Amino acid sequence: MTVVRHASSNYRKETAMNVQISRPLNSVSPAAARALVRIVIVGHVDHGKSTLIGRLLHETDGLPDGKLDALKAVSARRGMPFEWSFLLDALQTERDQGITIDTSQIRLRTAARDIVLIDAPGHAEFLRNMITGAAQADAAVLMVDATEGVRDQTRRHGYLLHLLGVRQVMVVINKMDRVGFDAGKFREIESEIAAHLAGLGLTPTAIIPISARNGDGVTRHTSSTAWYRGPTVLSALDAFSPARQPHDLQTRMPVQAVYKFDDRRIIAGRVESGRIRVGDDVLVMPAGKPARIKSIEAWPVPASPQAPRAAIAGQSVGVTLDRDIFVERGDVISALSSPAASATRLRARVFWLHQRPLAVGGHLTARIGTAETTAVVAAIEDGVDPGLLASDGAEVIGQNHVGEIELDLSRPIAIDPYTADPNTGRIVLEFEGRIAGGGLILTAQAAAAHTTSGRRPGKLASVAHAPRTDVNSDELRTKASALAQVFARLPPAERIARLRQEIAGKIVFTTSFGLEDQVILHLLSERGNDVDVVTLDTGRLFPETYALWAQTERRYGVRIRALHPRHGDLEALVERQGINGFYQSRAARTACCTVRKVEPLERALAGARAWIAGLRAEQSAHRQDMALVTAETGRGLIKLNPLFDWTREQLLTFVSGNDLPINSLHAQGFASIGCAPCTRAITPGEPERAGRWWWEEESKKECGLHSRRP
Repeated sequence: MTVVRHASSNYRKETAMNVQISRPLNSVSPAAARALVRIVIVGHVDHGKSTLIGRLLHETDGLPDGKLDALKAVSARRGMPFEWSFLLDALQTERDQGITIDTSQIRLRTAARDIVLIDAPGHAEFLRNMITGAAQADAAVLMVDATEGVRDQTRRHGYLLHLLGVRQVMVVINKMDRVGFDAGKFREIESEIAAHLAGLGLTPTAIIPISARNGDGVTRHTSSTAWYRGPTVLSALDAFSPARQPHDLQTRMPVQAVYKFDDRRIIAGRVESGRIRVGDDVLVMPAGKPARIKSIEAWPVPASPQAPRAAIAGQSVGVTLDRDIFVERGDVISALSSPAASATRLRARVFWLHQRPLAVGGHLTARIGTAETTAVVAAIEDGVDPGLLASDGAEVIGQNHVGEIELDLSRPIAIDPYTADPNTGRIVLEFEGRIAGGGLILTAQAAAAHTTSGRRPGKLASVAHAPRTDVNSDELRTKASALAQVFARLPPAERIARLRQEIAGKIVFTTSFGLEDQVILHLLSERGNDVDVVTLDTGRLFPETYALWAQTERRYGVRIRALHPRHGDLEALVERQGINGFYQSRAARTACCTVRKVEPLERALAGARAWIAGLRAEQSAHRQDMALVTAETGRGLIKLNPLFDWTREQLLTFVSGNDLPINSLHAQGFASIGCAPCTRAITPGEPERAGRWWWEEESKKECGLHSRRP
């Protein structure tokens, strides 16, 4: 990628690799940093976006030596005229079809600020890519072809800029050379586009006539547009105001992962806004747990005087806290004085991309920063076709339409409205295993105030098992039955591979690092199947299990995602029955498993279309009643137990033959290993499950993870 720098009338060029390098952790002062403005260039296909950028690079002497001549030679060999857009459209498909498929980013340096130009696709089929580019922008250039005027896609892009909160918009009317630089034609288009943007609440900073191909109006005025007295494109770009700098906002650090080193728990993430210093008092949201930043970690470990003491927005860091509180991926470390909201309901303005319309009652996966949760559409305002700026009269949002929706979240999430912090105020929606929409968070309703959630402080929350409305139960059962017949003739590895072929969307494998799970993970690693691997860290696992977890990750080179109990639910459980109250009754044991295992499992399976588990029929009498493949209609997924018909002898032979890492407790007589307080070794001749909930009668040794009936 080419990076262009210019100051006043003196330009110089340099090339850069497509790699972003973070500032050193000790270099945290933003005072010396220049203002940065990200500007997206949008418009209907073939209205000249890439051509304008290519021309800007040429006229600012921003091209590497020989680059222009080389591209002209390539065009001649291909028997096609040279286009400035070839400087940006690097993909072969783009050159053949003359359209931009992905976004390109080019840096310009003016006397006042740094500018990043984002070239976004104009074709309707690539709206996802256009939204990706525009979502990063502080300002926009909207291109209009003088020969075609304002098109539906032009209006749609204008609406998307409004949707994404881009308030600074410049309009460039291109290809004026093809209409003879007719001032009347320019004024006609100028009036139409200005009126359209005014209807969206946008006032363009400038409307500029240009010929990107010839260079008129790009960086200089020419005699062809002597009747125009406004700015050039370059000077108008320089006039855009930079967004409020992230380091000036309240502290927000979404947690990406938590790592255990020695006796430390290092919380890793990117500081999205504000700054973090050693000694700062913070709140970990959404639980609202107070803590103090004990240290900021760096690698390699520096000498004590050089250890970082602060970090600002844009830096990825690891921190430790002064107290041992439960923190997981998706939490947000917030400023104590102004924390993110803990919300179970939000309102968002979204753009919908899926071919199936979005309707009230629809089940989605919502992603906000690093957090992920299932969500139900509680309300929709009339869907709007952004090309027509009119409601389609339906109480749904159709493909490529927009609307405002309310979402009920299955668990509290740390949220900021977009107006308060654009870095943490965007939402992405997933449906049927793919990205289906996204937009801006307008408001967030605090979890404590959301009366329909059924959650009150100090009370133990139950797990909701509302059936999914987007799954046909009969069709799911039919599919499971058909797969069972096919899978019965296949070995375990082929069963897993065939499941991936048959199921479109997310497949989850849950592991507790038992013998069966280690075999399945080995098979997954050998085949490279696209399956999410997760584990449930109840907080009460054996030390040997944690050691095997780390050993397994090293063996297979994977990071196994952990889901933990919700902190608030765990506190309520302990407050209600004490730290070891599960010994008192079966109801207490079930409640403990619900909080520590069953509810995290529901989160692990959120949005999944299939679940792989390590059940075998001979493990217990209860499991003999299960099947190789089942339809879990409540969860809306297919469940596969690929080792269901294996014997323990087959299992041990495979483990030994492949030298799989296994739990050292197996050598001490532990057959099925779960939480430490509820698991013991078994004596010869006892059933495998006899060591789980060992004081229970033989028929009651299933905690609920696998015993819940469809």
